[in-house]
Amino acid sequence: MQPPDFWKKPPNRAGIWPLVLAPLSKLWQWAGVRRWQQGPHTKLDVPVICIGNVNLGGTGKTPTVIETVTRLISMGKNPHIVSKGYKGQLIGPTKVDPTTHTANDVGDEPLLLAAFATTWIAKDRIAGARAAQTAGADVIVLDDGLQNSAMAKDLTILVADAEMGFGNGLVVPSGPLRETIDSAVAKSNLLLTIGPLGDVHDAFRQKWEAVTKLPHVTSTITPLQTGMDWQGMSVLAFAGIGRPEKFYNTLKDMGVVVKATRSFDDHQTIPTSLLLRLEKEAWEMDAQLVTTEKDAVRLPKEWQQKVLTVPVRLKIHDPKAFDKALEVIFL
Repeated sequence: MQPPDFWKKPPNRAGIWPLVLAPLSKLWQWAGVRRWQQGPHTKLDVPVICIGNVNLGGTGKTPTVIETVTRLISMGKNPHIVSKGYKGQLIGPTKVDPTTHTANDVGDEPLLLAAFATTWIAKDRIAGARAAQTAGADVIVLDDGLQNSAMAKDLTILVADAEMGFGNGLVVPSGPLRETIDSAVAKSNLLLTIGPLGDVHDAFRQKWEAVTKLPHVTSTITPLQTGMDWQGMSVLAFAGIGRPEKFYNTLKDMGVVVKATRSFDDHQTIPTSLLLRLEKEAWEMDAQLVTTEKDAVRLPKEWQQKVLTVPVRLKIHDPKAFDKALEVIFL
């Protein structure tokens, strides 16, 4: 499901819908505040690092989690990731095993994350964190936990897509925000922005200035060098992520000839019948099928060998500042 156009426009140009939906937004906001106040904000015996965002949809949380656990491991820590396992059938707590679990079992993101650190899925996030702690974790990385009030956090990293910004700055359904900017800032210790600052922020300068009052680290998403020669390759690219156009632009920046693109809903499972149609289209245009890492883990095993994948990683511009924020929680 694509977000409505009025989510992206300044309130004075968004038409009547934000006004019509305002009562529902107030109700959503009230429910979120009430959940947060009720807690219980349980304190664990090990530090908890929360990676979250204020926007609905993708802003780069998964690459941020990967970079965070990678840096923690380099510090000699044993981080475990705890995820809700969005769109997975298992309730958990369950330790993710990429050799036996599928995206239908645990969700696509946990399958990807499990390649970098021990990963648990649990609909009850506190139960998942306790299972991780019992299994030997000395630090918990909570994926997508900004609005979760189950446990206390020692460090909360607010991830924002600098180019996308905050849309019209309103709470759902009037806009794309899960909560107000002010409440998100109050919960957070560090702002991590991904990509260059977009022109969209000119219309919402006040909200951008509010969020950048936090200690701020900038970053970009960059393709991982794998030895594959992408220059001049013709592809049919498909993706079911929050902002598929970012993936297509990355391919073009790599010198790939993108002959066609096919976009799907975030986390959407693509049936074999549709994959066969994509394969036929690619063959007719003499192109190679290519997709993202997150989409690849949702493909049937036999298709994972047919479709090329572009792995990407987060590049932090000031890694010392980021490492210092991580190290402080262990003092």
